[in-house]
Amino acid sequence: MTLHLIKLCVGATSIADLEDWIAQRAEAARKAGQPFEQIHVTRMVPTRREELLDGGALYWVIKGEVAARQRLLDLRPFVDGDGVRRCGLVLDPTVVPVEPRPSRPFQGWRYLKASEAPRDLARAEDGGALPEGLARELRELGLL
Repeated sequence: MTLHLIKLCVGATSIADLEDWIAQRAEAARKAGQPFEQIHVTRMVPTRREELLDGGALYWVIKGEVAARQRLLDLRPFVDGDGVRRCGLVLDPTVVPVEPRPSRPFQGWRYLKASEAPRDLARAEDGGALPEGLARELRELGLL
């Protein structure tokens, strides 16, 4: 049974901002002659590995809304130089916009049941949705 994670995307102001950050990291790895893997390090290690890797994704909360997801490819627990257990969440670099949903701030990550996960959205450039900033403003004004 598929299970997801949900986490705040600290520092990103939009899906485009997240995608730019990923592209910059990929380009830096390419210039260094290294293979690129997008790995997000978190302090807590998820215990439900099999469910998460059975089609699970990391859902990102951006500016108070669940806004996008990335497929989870692997979980890599490790101990850092200070002896603290951490986990590298290996993510597919493709960012998929999802149906926006308000989310209150929280620390770390949380499990998200597949039945509670927001649906994927078409991208604006595909003619299937409004641009992200405009849609956010319209929702804030109560017009969407």
